[in-house]
Amino acid sequence: MITSAANKGIKNVMLLLSKAKERRKQKAFAAEGIKMFLEAPVSRISQVYISEQLAKELETAASFAVKTAASLEKEASALSDKLASLKQSGQAVAEVVKTDLFNKMCDTKTPQGILCVVRMPEYRLEEMLEGDGGLYLILEDIQDPGNLGTMIRTGEGAGLSGVIMSSHTVDIFNPKTIRATMGSIYRVPYVYVDDLADAIESVKAAGVKTYAAHLDGRIAYDKENYCGAAAFLIGNEGNGLRRETADMADRYVRIPMLGKVESLNAAIAGALFMYEAARQRRN
Repeated sequence: MITSAANKGIKNVMLLLSKAKERRKQKAFAAEGIKMFLEAPVSRISQVYISEQLAKELETAASFAVKTAASLEKEASALSDKLASLKQSGQAVAEVVKTDLFNKMCDTKTPQGILCVVRMPEYRLEEMLEGDGGLYLILEDIQDPGNLGTMIRTGEGAGLSGVIMSSHTVDIFNPKTIRATMGSIYRVPYVYVDDLADAIESVKAAGVKTYAAHLDGRIAYDKENYCGAAAFLIGNEGNGLRRETADMADRYVRIPMLGKVESLNAAIAGALFMYEAARQRRN
């Protein structure tokens, strides 16, 4: 059992949770919580840490169920099965950490007792744009990790094909972003691009119609047809899209507002666009 904060593995987890530069260097990130562990692809998990308390509770499903809500009994079984599968495959063996130390190493206020280190996936824009009828988000300088994570989670629900982000967009593997995705981080393709204008040109060249979410749009977002390949451009929370970026879109579209509200939260705006596209495609 790990009892010291000087342990190399513990120190590395803390680095991965706090430093985007270190995550990029190692091409890995730390994901906290039961759901994030259960949904992580087995082939990409390199390390698992579990609190002493949770390890004891998992010794038998019965003790886990007694100590926690009955609804978690299946979850306990799933945890045990995945831990056994990881050990058998040689991918990773869970290391038990003294509970108070485990809690200190985590980013959350109320850790659930399990954390895994996951290797980052690799996606390419060209591959993302393959196929017909894709649905994309193009994000310019989104800064709030919760907004980014919410858009990824919402995007998966709406059938999103991928997310294209400017280099100044918040790190997709920020712990807050990861939590906000609720597991969608493992399934929604993404790319960061150094030149967003070049990326938009590539998107358009692939036959994808582009729409800029903009206050100057004359057409309401629900009056356009998104049944073909479509991409929505969403800008920074405070400043919106740069004019030069917005002007690259095929069409400006707006979300009608009543009262004195001028604009919506970036994640909410993205959700409206994506689900309108999903609604049209279902019909």
